[in-house]
This record gives sequence, C-alpha cells and structure tokens, in this order.
Amino acid sequence: MPLILWFRNDLRTHDNPALHYFLTQSQSEMPRKAIFFISEKQWLAHDWSPIKIDFIKRHAQALVEELADLGIELELVSVPDFSAQITYLKDYCVSHHTDNVFANSELEFNERQRDLTCITQGIPLTLYEADVIVPKGKVLNQSGEMFKVFTPFKKAWLKYVQQAGFEYLGKVTSTSLSDESTVKVNLEDSSSSAWPLAKEYERTALPTFFQHKVKSYAQQRDIPSIKGTSGISPYLAAGVISPRYVLISLLNNFPDLLMASDSEEFSWLNEIIWREFYRHLMFHEQKLCKHLCFKEKYQEVRWHNNDELFKAWCEGETGYPLVDAAMRQLNQTGWMHNRLRMVVASFLTKHLLIDWRLGEKYFMQHLIDGDLASNNGGWQWAASTGCDSQPYFRIFNPIRQSERFDPNGNFIRKYLPELKSIPDKHIHFPEQYIENNKLAIYVKPIVEHKEARLKALAFYKV
Repeated sequence: MPLILWFRNDLRTHDNPALHYFLTQSQSEMPRKAIFFISEKQWLAHDWSPIKIDFIKRHAQALVEELADLGIELELVSVPDFSAQITYLKDYCVSHHTDNVFANSELEFNERQRDLTCITQGIPLTLYEADVIVPKGKVLNQSGEMFKVFTPFKKAWLKYVQQAGFEYLGKVTSTSLSDESTVKVNLEDSSSSAWPLAKEYERTALPTFFQHKVKSYAQQRDIPSIKGTSGISPYLAAGVISPRYVLISLLNNFPDLLMASDSEEFSWLNEIIWREFYRHLMFHEQKLCKHLCFKEKYQEVRWHNNDELFKAWCEGETGYPLVDAAMRQLNQTGWMHNRLRMVVASFLTKHLLIDWRLGEKYFMQHLIDGDLASNNGGWQWAASTGCDSQPYFRIFNPIRQSERFDPNGNFIRKYLPELKSIPDKHIHFPEQYIENNKLAIYVKPIVEHKEARLKALAFYKV
C-alpha cells in the first residue's frame, strides 16, 4: 500500500520523526510522496505575519529540492483552510488506497481538532512529536500535574534529560545530498530575505554564536544595540530547525552544560527551556489557545481599551523613545529584541491599561518568529495574567529601562532618527529638552509615567 508524508510545522530533513519513520516503512521501489499545504486563509486567521508566511514558503520551496535528492516528491498544495486540507487528504487516501499518512503532531487547539477529525473520518494518520526536547506530559510535579512555576519545571526538565536522555534522529541524507550543497531559491521581493535559510543558518550563524557569543550572552542579551542573541527564534517557530538539534549542537560545544546551571553558557539554554515550559503548559492548558487568561480571576478585567492610544503604541508614537524605537523595529524588520518585547508589553498593559490580547495579536501579525505558545506566555507574563508571571505591582519604568539597556541611545537613534541630535542625557525622555529648545521633532508623551503607574496599581488591585 502507498504511504504519504504530510509536512506541517516541520519543514526540515534533520531530526524529523515523521520523515524518519516514513522512510523506514516505505519500500524503495514504491513512489515516495509528500505534501505540504499552503493554506493562507488559515494562516491569516491565525494572525501569521506576511514575513513569517514568506519565510515558510522559502523553506517549503527549498525542501522540494532537498527531498528530490532523497527520492521523495514533495507537492505544495494550495488549499484555503484546515477543512479543505481534510477533504483533500480524504480524497487522496481513497483514490490512492493510502495505507498510512505520516505527520508530526502540532500543539495548538485548532490543529489538534483537525487531526482528530482526520482520524474520525478514516484518514490513516500516524502522529509523532517533533517540536520539543522532552515529550509533553513527561515533566510533572509530585501530584502528576503540570508545573505552574518555571524554576521547578526547569529542575525537573533537567533531571529528566540527565536521566532519560533525549532522542535525536539526525539528518536524512543520500549519496547525492551533501552537507555543503546549496539550494537556489528565487528571493526577489522576499520580505524575509534578510534571514538566511535554515541550512545556511545551521552551517554558519549557529556555530559562530556558540564559538564566540554564547559565553557573553548573559551580559549582552539585554542590550538591543548589540547583536548578542542567536537569532534562532524564527527557525524554531517555523519548525525548520529542531530544538533537539539545537541542544545536541550546544552539548557538542559544552558537554557538561546540563550539570552546570550556574555557567555563562547555561543562560542561553535557559531560554530554550522557557520555550519548552510554554509548550508543555499549552499542551496541558488548551484554554491558552482560546484567548483566555491563565489566571481566571483576571478574565473579567475591564480593560481601558482606547483606539487612539493603541494606534500610538502600534506606530511607535508614544513619546517614550525606547518603546517607540522597539515598535518601529518590529514594524520595519518583523522582529523585536526580547528585552524590548517585555518593555512594550508592560507599557501597553500597565501604562495604557489596554488588553494584552490586542498586543498579542499585533505581535503575531508582524513577527517573523510568531509562535502561539511563546507569544501568549510572554504577553500573559507581562500583563500579570499568566503562569509564573510578574506580579501585578511590577511595572516597568520605560525611562529607567532605556537608561539601563540603551545608555547612550544607540538603539533609539537607529529607529528614531528624528532624535539623533538629542544629547545622551536627554535621549531617554526628551520632552523637556525639546520643549526648552522649541523643537518640533517628536511627539509628546501620551501618558505620564508616575500617574500611569498609580492608576495601574489601583486598576489591578480592584
């Protein structure tokens, strides 16, 4: 009986369980068929950004050529949504007498419902797990439940990996596929072309980061003017790089890292474990896929949503330079430094008292690394509505954050060129300087920090 391989959020040939078991069970003389659905209506309904969609399409096209060298025909099928995917698969399985459909599972609620519908409608779907290092459901507290706090989860996660290890399936290759081969893809007018394909990133950027930057990651990670981070998030979010590949590559460079949680290098691994935490949490708490607060008491909060204030935040016109520079970085590049994600999220929810879900949606619609679990986790952390979130009375001071993490205003000036002539000591909050010098170069602050902070404390306390 013919078999079929269904690619989803896993456009890669390394550490891909569905691909691995598809090849072990398909006979060499049998046509090897794979599909990937381009479902833009569905993607847009899930708020995928144009830059992420372009990034996915580039990797899908590159995978067509890579799989061809393995004797697998990958067909890119355009259908609007999940319902059409099910119809296509059902018809295909019937007409081709397909015995098995291999795929890697997806975490989100709608995706899980789609797969359940496939199975109930007779599609012979076999699912594997490919998006985490430790299988979901394996890291539990003594009551057999998911951890609600990150630190004990991290300790249990590390213990599991130390004792049970983790499975890494490696890269599928053939005699005609070299690790040094390159894939030619038409990148004209590609809004994600600033980001190399995963294959090139694995070959150059990641090893360079491990060799030269990971030791200083803890010191430089919060400085947005420095390229001190790995830039791996788009690749993990799109599933074109495996988290297990990341860990094994890290351990190849630092073999004792799992036992050295106080080392400089561990601070980067800690971010990978945060990713695992949010994915495990969403697996257990599917309400997080439905725009619901993790802490139920916050579900009935009446946010002070204001269209003009939200528009100012979106466009980087709040009058707070670090907030505005961060939002313009997002709007111009499709990416934002992680420290700044916390700053702008705190500003929206605490200074403007605008619903975190509006910010979550805006991020997803603009980020190249938009990932529901991590994005939701980060926004609910900032809004104090989530699991292991900052307490409601912790309110980032955007001026102090600017002074700490962009002391000379280098990042601010890059994205707010109108402030290039402002002296360093005024760059973090230039309102008075601009007013004294009768300059008309920058917007006035839309809220006053101290007043907004007191208002937020009263709001959350109620």
